[in-house]
Amino acid sequence: MAYNMQEIMATRPSRLTSGHRMCAGCGAPAVARMILRAVKPEDHAVIANATGCMEVSTFIYPYTAWTDSFIHTAFECAGATLSGAEAAYQSMKKQGKLPQDKDTKFIAFGGDGGTYDIGLQSLSGAMERGHDMVYVCYDNGAYMNTGIQRSSATPKFSDTTTSPAGKVVPGKMQSRKDLTEIMVGHHLPYVAQTLAMTNFKDLYEKSEKAIYTEGPCFLNVLAPCPRGWGYNTEDLMAINKLAADTCYWPLYEVIDGKYHITYKPAKKLPIEEFLRPQKRFKHMFKPGNEWMIEEFQKEVDSRCHSPCQNPILNFQCSLSPYFNNKETFHLSISGNIRFIILFNKLSDTSELYIYSTNAFISSFVLFPLHNSIICFSNSNIYIVYFGTITGLNFVLLSLGIFISISPKLTFTIFLKNPFR
Repeated sequence: MAYNMQEIMATRPSRLTSGHRMCAGCGAPAVARMILRAVKPEDHAVIANATGCMEVSTFIYPYTAWTDSFIHTAFECAGATLSGAEAAYQSMKKQGKLPQDKDTKFIAFGGDGGTYDIGLQSLSGAMERGHDMVYVCYDNGAYMNTGIQRSSATPKFSDTTTSPAGKVVPGKMQSRKDLTEIMVGHHLPYVAQTLAMTNFKDLYEKSEKAIYTEGPCFLNVLAPCPRGWGYNTEDLMAINKLAADTCYWPLYEVIDGKYHITYKPAKKLPIEEFLRPQKRFKHMFKPGNEWMIEEFQKEVDSRCHSPCQNPILNFQCSLSPYFNNKETFHLSISGNIRFIILFNKLSDTSELYIYSTNAFISSFVLFPLHNSIICFSNSNIYIVYFGTITGLNFVLLSLGIFISISPKLTFTIFLKNPFR
């Protein structure tokens, strides 16, 4: 998609004006401003905003920073409120009470407290009913407006006012909820995870897709908080970049159930690079707490193993028999299998991950052929291909017909796209 930041800034005025009371270095205003710039100038927007930092700082009656219609709604019901407004709009348009040649877009904003936690039921209901609207979660990882209390979006080991890091309990002990995948489970036409980085290309393009895709769409956008995270205000964009480059916040979109990675770091950085600039994680760097960083890294890696899905099953097995003794390896499983990706370098022990699809497979019989493994399951033939792309070692198992494979680790055609 062609993208010219200067042209966008010149031709599309901000629908969230300056003069609001958001903190310096806050990620939310930059997110909201760029999302709303994706609305075509000729279109109107109705904004619903759940109680939170953004609402109390941009709309203090009788003043507002929003140039479009704005609804302040309670913590728990941004999804319900906006879906009701959208339903009324559709009804009035059918009755001829509103112009047929004008379009109004419905966009809800909510923080992680009002989205992951308190407002999850109304969000789920609005998405399931199929309203033509976009819900944007600006995720700052805690209840920042009310005093930096932990939420289900707060990462593990974070120091918050309700999960303080001490000698006995080192911060929040629960893992962060994956709301983006929960929304994918609603079978929406468009779901994306993004943040404000570099020239805002990823954020802008995903916003435009969400706003102009018919039906319910969801954007989960990382929005760092300088007060709650404890970073210098001028470091906002650097923090966002580190979140992407460490894969703490992978950037991807799901269009009609199909996953697409939109940003791959040229060099994936260790998670310490993201944690170190933030005071909420400073206790993790004290002597004796190295295990916290290691555990955090493992969790990040486990959520980023696949460009498509998290594994429903993982196991370890020895691959050396394939290439040394050429023994047949039998793997019995029950579940839905999509494909296998191996991220570790081929060695005596490598870790494989099983991914879900609609095809039920009861068992595998695997044996080696050159640098591949042929898998037979019932009447289906699968190909496991070992290779390297930009330095990343992987194995891809694809449903299809094996055409050719050479010692140079090349293969040709598939009858079926393995990512579908």
